[in-house]
Amino acid sequence: MRDLFVTMVVLGSLPLILYRPYIGVIMWSWIGYMNPHRLSWGFATDFPFAMLIALATLTGVLFMREEKRIPWTRESVLLALFILWMCITTIFALHHAAATEQLSKVLKIQLMTFITLMLIKDKFRIEMLVWIIALSLGFYGVKGGIFTITTGGGYHVRGPNGTFIGGNNEIGLALIMTVPLMRYLYLQAKKNWVKWGLAAAMIFTVVAILGTQSRGALVGLAVMGTMLIWKTRKRFLFLFLMVPVLFTAVQFMPESWHARMNTIQTYEQDQSAIGRINSWHFAFNLAKDRPLTGAGYHAFTPDLFARYAPNPEDVHDAHSIYFEILGEHGFVGLALFLLLGWFAWRACSVVTKQARPYAEGQWIADLAAMLQVSLAGYAACGAFLGLAYFDFYYHLIALVVLVKIQGLRLTEQARVSEALPAKSNGRERRQPAAVGRPAGK
Repeated sequence: MRDLFVTMVVLGSLPLILYRPYIGVIMWSWIGYMNPHRLSWGFATDFPFAMLIALATLTGVLFMREEKRIPWTRESVLLALFILWMCITTIFALHHAAATEQLSKVLKIQLMTFITLMLIKDKFRIEMLVWIIALSLGFYGVKGGIFTITTGGGYHVRGPNGTFIGGNNEIGLALIMTVPLMRYLYLQAKKNWVKWGLAAAMIFTVVAILGTQSRGALVGLAVMGTMLIWKTRKRFLFLFLMVPVLFTAVQFMPESWHARMNTIQTYEQDQSAIGRINSWHFAFNLAKDRPLTGAGYHAFTPDLFARYAPNPEDVHDAHSIYFEILGEHGFVGLALFLLLGWFAWRACSVVTKQARPYAEGQWIADLAAMLQVSLAGYAACGAFLGLAYFDFYYHLIALVVLVKIQGLRLTEQARVSEALPAKSNGRERRQPAAVGRPAGK
């Protein structure tokens, strides 16, 4: 039944995607983040729905009458340079066949990132995209929160098998990045039942993050929560409501959870932590030997650990977005990756400051602030998790660019409005109602 439902929804959306290609971005996000086909047990489980949606979207783009233009900001330009550099490192990869296969997967993700930049042009489409991401990942937040409560926190919360978010660490990171988007939707909601629903979803999602029993997710939750309180509107009310919830959730978790989290302070006695540190030393030693290109994709392998790791027999994945990029793309790749995150962070700060004074810019300022919180969660939790090519992160970068464009349009229109004379031809000119009016006045 689930197989038929997902298939009917996807196939039924294809004509709409051809007519309105931006719907393809929405559908691709639903398939990519919620992975509804992975919740079935039949033919739909491995069916290439994402490829069908992507092909329909690209076909629709070819024939659409809208302007086909990618907004080139310093963030989108740097992202393009980073992609180009990953292509170059693949040419010099030590495991060329495996690296080429991984590059193909990454390029598919980045293609849809730039399609998003091209098609998601206004507030309606931006908010539709935010809604579908929040609902898709929020599904696992609510489900995981209920699971944690009903089982007493004795089991790990995990995502759907065979996906980016299949493991407990991975779903923890995704949920950390999702909570700020829920907060944005809460701030913009007009109906009380929507607000209450989003508030409940945030609470269950926080419980689910704790239920992953991921130490990296706990660190990310602490950073994200602190940033969320700092960046959100009505922060004192939010703080007053969320602190008791978080305190109660932590106290609810079983003794085994507290024992595991306490190992953060005694990492030198934990074999998993020691393995990660060994992997980080490996990545650094590898990058010193190949500083420009690293080893290319698929670098964390036994043969290379034998050459570069302090303990050659303790082979681990990167367990860090930073060391993953360093080992696979060298110091140049790491510099581009870090600079991309910094540019996105600064863009959010600037947009928030520019848009906040205007009533019609509140949604822009709120979204920019919450995107910044999501980026902080990714940066903190990603330090202990190897998800450097996570499509959600690059979709956030795309949203930052789109919100930046909206902010620039708002401030430009405001300047034009303020520059016009107050009177024209002896008659008083009315100020535009939608642009340039300070908030609260």
